[in-house]
Amino acid sequence: MFDDYPQLFRSFLQQSQTVFFSYDVVQHRLAYVSPAYEQVFASPASLANQQLPTFLTHVHPEDQPLLRQHWQRALAGEQVEGVEVRMMQPTGGPRWLCLAASREQVSDGSVYLSGTASDITHAKAVSLNAQKFNTKKDATLEILSHDLAAPLVLLQQLTEHLRSEASAENAMVHHLLELMERTCSQGVGLIRDFVDNEFMESANVELKCERADLVAWLEVILQEYKQSEWHTHLQFAFTAHEQPLYVSFDINKFQQVINNLISNAIKFTPDGGRIHVTVARHGTQAVVTVADTGVGIPEAVQPVLFDKFTKARRPGLRGEKTNGLGMSIIQTIVALHNGHISFESTEGVGTTFVVEMPALEA
Repeated sequence: MFDDYPQLFRSFLQQSQTVFFSYDVVQHRLAYVSPAYEQVFASPASLANQQLPTFLTHVHPEDQPLLRQHWQRALAGEQVEGVEVRMMQPTGGPRWLCLAASREQVSDGSVYLSGTASDITHAKAVSLNAQKFNTKKDATLEILSHDLAAPLVLLQQLTEHLRSEASAENAMVHHLLELMERTCSQGVGLIRDFVDNEFMESANVELKCERADLVAWLEVILQEYKQSEWHTHLQFAFTAHEQPLYVSFDINKFQQVINNLISNAIKFTPDGGRIHVTVARHGTQAVVTVADTGVGIPEAVQPVLFDKFTKARRPGLRGEKTNGLGMSIIQTIVALHNGHISFESTEGVGTTFVVEMPALEA
């Protein structure tokens, strides 16, 4: 069938590192596969049809349903692009392939699925490492913001006390104490503003969703918080009722949602308290809960919690400030993922936030 291709593309197909293929749907065989097959699949292109029946067995078990689903979509006439699957190898980690296919019917009535297969293993590894680094960075920023702000808040409170006890006649002492108090307040504000600005930018960028294991990413986030238990004086727990649990989400933005919910829990949970993150599948939904044993949200402000610049904003137990935008941004990001966020809270008992979003097949 190669002679049917224009001469113009012969050199390109011979040298390209992307596999081009055309599959005869009726005959259940490859009518054409480009020379790159040997490089990508480590086997001569002449053996492609012999290896075709066992191809699916080399696909990672978690990705097989995904591949079948997109194959059926292509057979139905839908253009399929950007399908990323893992191929298992005898040694080393999996090889990542990016697949594309579309249905074509030629003049004699024959039906083909034509498309491409590209090896994206290196690019995927770089991307995954960058995402994991970013995940840890955001969690670390939240933890550091509390660690750095806490002593300044304590110093500010001590300064306020000293100023109230100082002799009224000593104007210089009052001036110095007032300067210390103001400096501490500004330092706390700068620390929190830095983290808040990182978070608020998340709502202003277009989503870049991809299929990924939600449990794996939550584990990375919670590992960072668990390592901070000794100096945050709080306990962190994580429970996954199903693993893996795949969703289509923007990893960077969704982790900002989780970090902000945990950050709020830290702000309003006294020392010795507990913050528990759980994830489970409920029907077609992936459900993440963030529960704390904190002071709870006053009933009077609960109806306006998700409003912009909400009246529900209040300083944390350790003096952390809030701009009233956090919960509004969280709700926006969750909604962009076709999800929903809700909460239950009892004063003096604690608060539980529930985030629901569509789950994918395993």
